[in-house]
Amino acid sequence: MEDLPVLLLAEIIKRIPSTSDLNSLALVSKRLYAVEAEHRDAIFISYGLSPPTSAMASLCSRFPNLSKVHISYYGWTLDHGAQLDNQGLNVLSSGCPLLTDLTLIHCSNIDDSGLAYIACCKKLKTLRLHTLPAISSSGLLSVSVGCKSLSTLYLNSCENIGGTQRQMQWGPWAVSTTSYDQFFHLGEGQGDEVEAEEEEVDEPTATGGMEWLEYLGRAGSLEELVLVFCKGISQYDLLKFGPGWMRLQRFEFEGKRSYDMIEPRDPSYVPHHQYKYGFSCESLKSLRLAHIVTEPEIGLRFLLGKCRGLERLCLHFVIGISDRDMIMLSQSCRNLRSIKLVLMPLFCRATFSTPLTDDSLKALALGCPKLEEVDLAFAGCDPCYQTEIGFKRKGLVKLIKSCPIRILVLTSANFFDNKGVKVLASAEFLETLELMRCQAITDGGMHYIARAPRLVNLTLRELNHVTDGGVAKVVHAKKLESLTVEGCPRISAQTVEGAARSAHYSVDPPSVCDLQRY
Repeated sequence: MEDLPVLLLAEIIKRIPSTSDLNSLALVSKRLYAVEAEHRDAIFISYGLSPPTSAMASLCSRFPNLSKVHISYYGWTLDHGAQLDNQGLNVLSSGCPLLTDLTLIHCSNIDDSGLAYIACCKKLKTLRLHTLPAISSSGLLSVSVGCKSLSTLYLNSCENIGGTQRQMQWGPWAVSTTSYDQFFHLGEGQGDEVEAEEEEVDEPTATGGMEWLEYLGRAGSLEELVLVFCKGISQYDLLKFGPGWMRLQRFEFEGKRSYDMIEPRDPSYVPHHQYKYGFSCESLKSLRLAHIVTEPEIGLRFLLGKCRGLERLCLHFVIGISDRDMIMLSQSCRNLRSIKLVLMPLFCRATFSTPLTDDSLKALALGCPKLEEVDLAFAGCDPCYQTEIGFKRKGLVKLIKSCPIRILVLTSANFFDNKGVKVLASAEFLETLELMRCQAITDGGMHYIARAPRLVNLTLRELNHVTDGGVAKVVHAKKLESLTVEGCPRISAQTVEGAARSAHYSVDPPSVCDLQRY
């Protein structure tokens, strides 16, 4: 090993992914210690640095070429000692001139002064901030101005970052409950058929706290922007990103998961005059919107008609979405490859149902010829009341027949029964199928699944009417590479064992943490 050239040693070191293995390698000899330190470009830091500032100085001295630093205090308690503070970030920024990727998680001692030190990292391209309660918009502004190369910004649960003021009234609807089944009367023609007492509410101000977003929009360097659980940022504040939308390739916006306080109305909105929404999003390829409320013609729903290059779309509990939006999407996004929808029933035209109908599925079938991944989930829908789901068997069958779907995931899709499953027997592209809580599917449906020509990955979760006999039909086809069965009371471990190259069986249903669907 000592006789190997430095470049060859460096190449070997790069191929060792484990940090503990790298540390062990460095202890073998002084030469390996020096070479490993020189070529270490990434490091993960958790609680245990003591004292944090001097320990950070030692790390920067030993590893002069660090480009990626991940600092996490998740699960930290006082017993773990002091956390890294602003001065520690000062040491990091001055000691790591090649830093391009920085992640800070649950760092409660870091505030805007610490972000000002980060602004000195001129080569920084990716910044992820997760649960930093002390930072504000002022700190983000200093980062926006200082980090000219910033292309990815991820903010999660940074609640002190604010824009527009919040208020309890939203449009013509007043919200006094977080219960899903008492929400809004939303759907086609929202507002026309709803009669509600409208109280006078001061219009929100939209002037403070979002200069960082305006600056990033003008600079046009961001390619990925992710905003999750930042309650001070309204979807209307994002209009200030302006020209930045033209270069953005990935955008995610997720509001809080309760709707007791609703987004303020856009104060600059003028009916039928969309001057504020006229900018282009031609580069956007991935879009995820979750737990937000929109009104007709305003809000982030406007993106659905602007992203002609869109390939991946996730809409999770977007209240106010309608068939009209999905039709507009299908007409503009012919490159769409993946769509994930999580829907819940609402009162819509005196009917309690999910807002989208077969018109949306038919539009996708006609307008999205490249669609290959479909994930449909329904929350709060009783299997005894199939009318709570706006989709019908016919619409989903048409989508499967019309698009080259490789991955199909259905959760609580109780409208899709054995007659619908029959289409899978001729689904020539289908490779992966996941069914969860689809109680209308029985052993009869398994017969058609067994005949799917390319199906190699099958997952069954909480299917009460599928038995060993139904699974055996699929197993006997001898096509499966992976089979997962969880929480299916009438399927035994013996049937699953050895049924595929990779087989997993569990009596218990998957936990919410495992699924991460809602």
